[in-house]
Amino acid sequence: MHIPDGYLSPSTCAVLYGTAIPFWYVAFARVKRLLNTRLVPLLAVVSAFCFVIMMFNVPLPGGTTGHAVGVGAATVVLGPWASMLAVSIALLIQAVFFGDGGITTLGANCLNMAIVGSLAAHFVYRVMAGRSAITSSRRVLAAGLAGYAAINVAALFTATELGIQPLFFKDASGAPLYAPYALHIAIPAMMLGHLTFAGLAELFVSGGVVAYLQRTNPVLLGQKPSARVDEARPVATSVWGTTRPLWIRLALLMLLTPLGILAAGTAWGEWGAKEFSDPQMRQQIAAASGNIAPPSQQPQGLARLSSLWSAPFPQYAPPFVHRPAFGYVMSAVFGSGLILGFFLLMAWMTDRRGGGAPRASP
Repeated sequence: MHIPDGYLSPSTCAVLYGTAIPFWYVAFARVKRLLNTRLVPLLAVVSAFCFVIMMFNVPLPGGTTGHAVGVGAATVVLGPWASMLAVSIALLIQAVFFGDGGITTLGANCLNMAIVGSLAAHFVYRVMAGRSAITSSRRVLAAGLAGYAAINVAALFTATELGIQPLFFKDASGAPLYAPYALHIAIPAMMLGHLTFAGLAELFVSGGVVAYLQRTNPVLLGQKPSARVDEARPVATSVWGTTRPLWIRLALLMLLTPLGILAAGTAWGEWGAKEFSDPQMRQQIAAASGNIAPPSQQPQGLARLSSLWSAPFPQYAPPFVHRPAFGYVMSAVFGSGLILGFFLLMAWMTDRRGGGAPRASP
């Protein structure tokens, strides 16, 4: 679901950036007044979790791959606005440092996964959870369904953005300039995998996170826990102590990330420009696209924009590491560290502009 550079026209990218910016502005305005509280480590660990969980690719029908996003869990834990910010930062780090998603298409990817995904998850969770107790199993089901809805709505937005490209952007001969497949191909190809395997992965991730937090720290679910839970597990007053168990489990999850490279195939709509000229890849592209062959040549606009940015660690494979599994783990650690540093810098800058407001004691 990470749209690479070259698959959307510059005008489409501009419109989607323009659509995302007001949401980013409101999200930051709502979150920044809380950046000197324990929300900082919580934001960071949730954003890093989304970053890491997106590294676990799963095989999809048609020989492609997909992944969960973590947006359902992020929305339940942080609320929709903070979730937009957390997921957007994860997507930014992926695009800039690892080439997972494009620079020109960052606005589109954030709109689809971070913004629309968070809003969809929030709506479904609120409706399904109702007024049930914070430790109710109904909330686990609600979180799972929220994640499932979020990733599928995001996939539909992605497919639509890709599918309109050949309708509006063609060269003089009528060949597509950017994404080559129209809506009647893009939507079924994208939705088949997300309504099944990728959607189920998001469902289990979202429900699993909520079930875990219900047992260990229900305060992080955003509502006051019952007296029974308070007596069994007092609320932590430490800023970092509250999220320390989450960081430990995230570190363990990073060690498992090499499982994500076992799934063979490229995600639908994320093929490299040169792959359109490779006979074997052309067969794979066609098989994943309703047996409709791709254009005979690389789309001109796609070829031009695809080389706009060269990530230092493309595909989570640092060039100085010769063992893919170790490189994948290193990328997970490095990316999570960048996310933590980003939020600490954001908190420091906000605190400085605010005249050095006192922080919660560590």
